[in-house]
Amino acid sequence: MLGVSAHTDTFTRDNLPPVGDWPQLLLDGFNYPERLNAAVELTDRLVERGLGNRTALIGNGRRRTYKELSDWTNRLAHALVEDFGVQPGNRVLIRSANNPAMVACWLAATKAGAVVVNTMPMLRAGELAKIVDKAEIALALCDTRLMEDMEVCAAGSTFLKRVVGFDGTANHDAELDRAALDKPVDFDAVQTSSDDVALLGFTSGTTGVPKATMHFHRDILIIADGYAREVLGVTPDDVFVGSPPLAFTFGLGGLAVFPLRFGAAATLLESATPPNMMAIIEKYKATISFTAPTAYRAMLKGMEEGADLSSLRIAVSAGETLPAPIFEEWQRKTGKPMLDGIGATEMLHIFITNRLDDCAPGSTGRPVSGYEARIVDEEMNELPRGSIGRLAVRGPTGCRYLADDRQRDYVRDGWNLTGDTFIQDDEGRFHFAARSDDMIVSAGYNIAGPEVEAALLAHEHVLECAVIGATDRDRGEIVEAYVVLASGIDAGDETAKLLQDHVKATIAPYKYPRSVKFVDVLPKTQTGKIQRFLLRQQG
Repeated sequence: MLGVSAHTDTFTRDNLPPVGDWPQLLLDGFNYPERLNAAVELTDRLVERGLGNRTALIGNGRRRTYKELSDWTNRLAHALVEDFGVQPGNRVLIRSANNPAMVACWLAATKAGAVVVNTMPMLRAGELAKIVDKAEIALALCDTRLMEDMEVCAAGSTFLKRVVGFDGTANHDAELDRAALDKPVDFDAVQTSSDDVALLGFTSGTTGVPKATMHFHRDILIIADGYAREVLGVTPDDVFVGSPPLAFTFGLGGLAVFPLRFGAAATLLESATPPNMMAIIEKYKATISFTAPTAYRAMLKGMEEGADLSSLRIAVSAGETLPAPIFEEWQRKTGKPMLDGIGATEMLHIFITNRLDDCAPGSTGRPVSGYEARIVDEEMNELPRGSIGRLAVRGPTGCRYLADDRQRDYVRDGWNLTGDTFIQDDEGRFHFAARSDDMIVSAGYNIAGPEVEAALLAHEHVLECAVIGATDRDRGEIVEAYVVLASGIDAGDETAKLLQDHVKATIAPYKYPRSVKFVDVLPKTQTGKIQRFLLRQQG
């Protein structure tokens, strides 16, 4: 039974899946008051606990204490309500790279009772439009350095009425910042229900109509009070660093929710390359790192060249499978294990993980406390240990898609089916085998092949194409495109680069095919379906 909503705009609650299609939620041990605003718990509450003078956020050349963050987000919340008309339940899109201003906007909108949609700066206008249409978003907050695509999106949108700029640097020189400047530092946050929707997470890599996962205020705290407390053991002395975008729930958890829940500090990098991450680790003595195996491989090389990463007590790897050699080399060079884990946007964060005192190379680990996992067949029957099958999981968080028939594909018999194939060994550890679908996982990013194919097919030189994931030593996989060219077009390097640049300009640049192979024909079934598995075999 859902609590009494504080939303006057009831869009999200109206568009929750039917209760019969929800996963079973295991909430024992996660007890929160009926009225709960997650942003208050991550800001004002820390000040009340006496941590106001401790550093909360580091980024773009300055530090912000918990008191400064509380005051700043309260001023912004006043501006959102009083100057821009935000009502509880309105969806607010935020477009920015990882920086303290983005975190402040997310927290302020949440305090105002809005439902936030965080988006990556790499998304183009067409991709943003799909998100705006799905969530019926009327207001967007955008870093002024990234306005162009946002404004193009708004110009053609039925729903998006206003784009308000904020300053992602430390200058506070933009429309939202100026509106907030003279507001009070106290704000009566909306007394949302613990099960009011606070966050819409759009799944990365989906093609066609995007899927939006709906997360409650309590869910935001659950991932901290579960995984971050149990596995990471976060204290106010910790300093977080990482590469995942805050627009991904993996990044939002690891670089905002986890540190702010426990009074720790988060360092935020707009360009989180391995060299930049290593510099931040050395400068601020970071203790907990979140990134993909690709980056850890580069950091291992950096250590050989003299980088001092000894302050790190935990290195969390997610986004793609952690190869055993990287795990073993990290442990050999640092004396500390690397923690592999698996999460999903639908589940909000990591639900199976290794632990500091219980880890093994090539293993994803065991369920986080509060979660259960099993390996099942197509009929949802649990398989014997050692059998390969579909990963099914349930716990205190779970999949609730916004108005989407695909809910019944992801949730069956109360279990979440993550789309991954796993094996559980005799000791109870889970081992990744493969994705159950054709998703390409490259350097931690999920990329849907059909979306890249659609972008390629939009170019006049392309007659047919097929996109697969090709194994790559550094990135895990890369996007590889097999292209049949139109008559008379030269199959050379210039054409390959032309098509790569076209994809970068059409969809998020990280999705472009790093390998382009020109072929005369694509392998097909008798009914004309492209046989991508044959392309994988010959690759």
